[in-house]
This record gives sequence, structure tokens and C-alpha cells, in this order.
Amino acid sequence: MSEVIRVLLVDDHDIVRIGVRSFLGSFDDIDVVGEAANGQEAVKLAAELSPDIILMDMLMPVMDGIQAIREIRDRKLGGRVIALTSFATDDKLFPAIKAGAMGYLLKDSTPDELLEAVRRVYRGEPSLAPDIARKVLSELSHPADNIKPTPDPLTPREVETIQLVAKGKSNKAIAAELFVSEATVRTHMTSILSKLHLANRVEATLYALREGIASL
Repeated sequence: MSEVIRVLLVDDHDIVRIGVRSFLGSFDDIDVVGEAANGQEAVKLAAELSPDIILMDMLMPVMDGIQAIREIRDRKLGGRVIALTSFATDDKLFPAIKAGAMGYLLKDSTPDELLEAVRRVYRGEPSLAPDIARKVLSELSHPADNIKPTPDPLTPREVETIQLVAKGKSNKAIAAELFVSEATVRTHMTSILSKLHLANRVEATLYALREGIASL
């Protein structure tokens, strides 16, 4: 039997949760283990249920998605987050990157796009809807003056690594393609993030897109 992806749904609209649960629950490799109506409930359930994937609405009462993602990250509760947003221009999207979400999905995405995002992020691969990627690239077009990349250039192998990250490949897939160990890939990623002052592989993907190292 294949691995089952444990999903926590977080949205303040009952009808959204009902629809997503019904759709995802129809697949044998996905189990919707819980639902939350706000970020505070999401943090509590993340601690209790240890989900693999958390589908997180951004705009909710009590505690919004950004704060919930930060708390889940800071408390090391586990669970990879896919941020859900109604509009590509949602101003909470860019902060979600800093908070650590690995996926970004518009609520008008197709069911197949939702399913693919869940499976990709479960595999450790970032999932960015094109409209969202373009929005974030626009936000990144003027980086803060006090946070600039180190003058140390990326090595050729680090460039290869970030290009593969930008293609959405997991560490395991990158290691296989470059004929190195996963530990070596992790070392390259640590160096890349340190040199570029980036928080995670999603930011690395967006940096590669912005600088022309990779393309959508």
C-alpha cells in the first residue's frame, strides 16, 4: 500500500472545507485528518494530529494564516503548509513565504491543481501557481537595501542545485540528477540560502526566477 498523505484543512468557510474534504477524500492516498476554522485552531490541531500537509487559508478571524504558519514553524510542529488565497494580489501572500509555506494556491484553481499541489509539497517540492509566482517576483523586484546577497558568488554546483530547486525537484531527485548524496545537496542548499540571505527553498526558487537563473 502506498503512503497516505495526512491533510489538515484550515478555512473559516464551512462550504470550502466541505468541498475540499469531499474532493481530497476520494483519493486512496489522501486522508483528511482534521479541520480548523481559524489559525488558532490550526496550531492546536497541528500539534495534536501531526498532519503531513496543512491547507491554510490566509484571511481568517481570531488568528490569520500568516501568524498560524509562523507559530507552527516556531513551535516545530511539522506539517508542510500550502497557503490558500483568493487573489494573486493578496498582500498576505508574500509574507507567507517568509513564514515558511511551501505551496501557494489560488482558490479558483482546478481540483487537479489542488491535488497536484498536495502531492508535490508532500514530496518536498515547492508548488507555485504561475500567477502567484509572478506576483511574488514583482514584490521581490526591489529587495531591501539592508539585506543584500553576499559578494561570494554561487559555485557552479550551487547554480546547478538552485536551477533544479527552481524546477520543483526534491533533494532526492536533485541528488540523483547530480550524482551526489542527499547530504551533499543539503549542504549546497545551506550554502545557497546563507549566501543569498534567503529563508527557504521557495525563496531560492523565486530568486532564481528573478535573476534569470531559471524560468517559469
